[in-house]
Amino acid sequence: MIRNYWKIAIRSLKRNKVYTLTNVFGLTLGITCTIFIFSLVKHHLNVDTFHTKKDRIYRIVTEDHLEQTVYSPGGPPPVGKAFRDDYTFAEKVARVFVRRERMISLPLSPDKQKFQVEEGIAFAEPDFFHILDFPLARGNKNTVLTEPKTALVTERIAKRFFGETDPIGKIIRLDNKLDFRIDGILQDLPENTDRRQEIYLSFSSLKDYNPWAGNDDNWLSYADEMQSFVLLKPGISPAKVNEAFRTFSNKYYEGDYVKEYQFRLQPLSDIHFNPDFDGKISKTNLWALSLIAIFLIITASVNFVNLATAQALNRAKEIGIRKTLGSFRNQLFWQFLIETALIVLIAMILALTLLYWTLPFVKSLFEVPITSNFFQDNHLLLFLPLFFLLITFLSGAYPGFILAGFQPVLALKGKISQRHAGGFSLRRGLVVTQFTISQLLIIGTLVVAYQMQFTRQTDMGFSKDAIVTLSLPTNEKSTLSTLHSEFSRLAGVEKVSFCTQAPASEGSSSFEIVYDTRTEKENYDVVFRGGDEQYLSTFGLELLTGRNLYPSDTVREYLINETLAKKLGVSNEGVIGKNALINDTKGTIVGVVKDFHNQSFHTGIDPLCITTQSNWYNRIAVKINPSDLRHTLEALAPVWKEAFPDHVYEYDFLDEQIARFYEQDYRILLLIQTFAGIAIIIGCLGLYGLVSFMTTQKTKEVGVRKVLGASIRNILWLYGKEFARLLLIAFLIAAPVAWWIMNSWLENFVYRINISAGIFIMAVAITSVVATLTVGYRSLKAALMNPVKSLRTE
Repeated sequence: MIRNYWKIAIRSLKRNKVYTLTNVFGLTLGITCTIFIFSLVKHHLNVDTFHTKKDRIYRIVTEDHLEQTVYSPGGPPPVGKAFRDDYTFAEKVARVFVRRERMISLPLSPDKQKFQVEEGIAFAEPDFFHILDFPLARGNKNTVLTEPKTALVTERIAKRFFGETDPIGKIIRLDNKLDFRIDGILQDLPENTDRRQEIYLSFSSLKDYNPWAGNDDNWLSYADEMQSFVLLKPGISPAKVNEAFRTFSNKYYEGDYVKEYQFRLQPLSDIHFNPDFDGKISKTNLWALSLIAIFLIITASVNFVNLATAQALNRAKEIGIRKTLGSFRNQLFWQFLIETALIVLIAMILALTLLYWTLPFVKSLFEVPITSNFFQDNHLLLFLPLFFLLITFLSGAYPGFILAGFQPVLALKGKISQRHAGGFSLRRGLVVTQFTISQLLIIGTLVVAYQMQFTRQTDMGFSKDAIVTLSLPTNEKSTLSTLHSEFSRLAGVEKVSFCTQAPASEGSSSFEIVYDTRTEKENYDVVFRGGDEQYLSTFGLELLTGRNLYPSDTVREYLINETLAKKLGVSNEGVIGKNALINDTKGTIVGVVKDFHNQSFHTGIDPLCITTQSNWYNRIAVKINPSDLRHTLEALAPVWKEAFPDHVYEYDFLDEQIARFYEQDYRILLLIQTFAGIAIIIGCLGLYGLVSFMTTQKTKEVGVRKVLGASIRNILWLYGKEFARLLLIAFLIAAPVAWWIMNSWLENFVYRINISAGIFIMAVAITSVVATLTVGYRSLKAALMNPVKSLRTE
């Protein structure tokens, strides 16, 4: 019986090629996007789930309770050690300190090779590898990193550095400062981990590389890079530990610091998703992507139902004959369901093929590590058959029920009408559903696009164009002086400045401030920007009152921004000449600069100071004439290499650094744009099916109207008004829902656009143009039909 069903299904689909191809195309698009979203969501949900003790692994995070609470995934350098010494809650505790974009050289190689490692390095205590499961390919897990100046590298890094040579015992040099001996090889990191460092160094050597991070008495400052991981003993609840943390600060802090510095445990399962602690993606975004996948598959299924029920009248006689010859209703139902299953199966095979061939492009475009080994993915292998059954049922059950219910006498006499084929109202409802989803995605696309345009075009309060920054390997005074002079002489170089960071930068340092004669520190921290006397002119910062900093190698004077002056409760003029103690260093406030955005538009403008402090300078900013950008960059290289022959010459454009603030937002925009386009295409297929059904049903009516004098414009309006009404209904449903969703998304930005009426008008206009183009050809063809031929059709 089933074999017979398949044979009939194949014949039927071959006979109705346009119907088959239209449905296969729509379902292929919907299924491709759904599988992609499933793989994307699955990847994020599986991040760091491979650790065998994941339910007992936590990270100690810091909450700095100032005027506004500041959250950090790290903490003061000694917090992990103190927790290990003071409490018995943990089976293992390990600190890890990460530095990104480091230079590794091979001092014993013939050509002293140098490598820039973007993900950087990590100083880790030995128990780190007893807490997290990063297995060793070679070496002893119980002894690695226990000795000073030892290192672990992954198999990939070992091959990059040493080729096929045995890396054990080889020497690597970090930033031309410290040498480390490789004592073990880690297996290559899995894709689903946020720990991307592939070089681990002994934590006992950290004090020689970074005295601040290696200082176990440094409780009054913290950094995101200094993190502590904890493996709790079985039966110990995190709530019990967090309760103990309430008194933890009493031991190591005094006065207001006791309330200010608070610590708690963050579960490993929360690290990837918590935006407060630098999570990679929020679960809200994953829910949004999942909802889009559901929307797309509903759109594709609705499209199938629309076309199938519109096609039903053409199969009325076939059904009548089958019933007359003894077919039962349930047999006909299963026959049509198998036809649907065959279409879905073809669409699913095409979708997997399409995704496989486009995967390299998709992975680079969206920067997602989705595997192309579909049949080695157990979750996908479970998902696909369930997904197949779901789509088959959603798409085929209702049309099969309608078709199997035709009465044989009416079918054979040609008396089956649209009322028997599900009714025209059903198809109206399906088209409204499709275009509601399409308009939701279009409005979402427009809002995200306008917000991204706002971030690119809005004045940040400083110049970001044609400025490159280079990381300084050293801040030795004579070397920097020579570098500054040589850069300044180059044609095309307009300004040169030494600094700690550009005006807008992530990972800023913040410090306490005590103002003038006040005895207590303020209840907020001040963002620190180290910069020489050329800092303002290089970045185009506007000085509102006072004067610029005088040249100095130490902190003598401060420039502050408007926000800090307001928080101090002093006018811009009144603050000039007053003293301020920032980071335990006293200086005189000599000027107030106009507020500029020191981070992304996601956050507000912080109180900020700028001062000279040459031992903090770690970058040089060069403003270049845009008309000769390429040649100037080439000219910088030999000067740099002469000053730092043992380091790699690499530069970074400031505008590209700022664009990275919004990487996740741009990916969201790209995803929504892609899915909105696909939803529109699928919706148009359903719309075309509906207009085809309408023209078939109204053939005689059109003929009568033309005989009675109706013009082509009148006939086109006969069809057009129907779709205009449907699109308007879809818009009225989509607009308030889209406004609520996108307004919630915009709340992630302190500085954002307003959702204006123009966005909704544009969404309606886009949908209307697409709908007009979709139905125009079929409607015009019906309007131009010879009325004599039309009247003979019934």
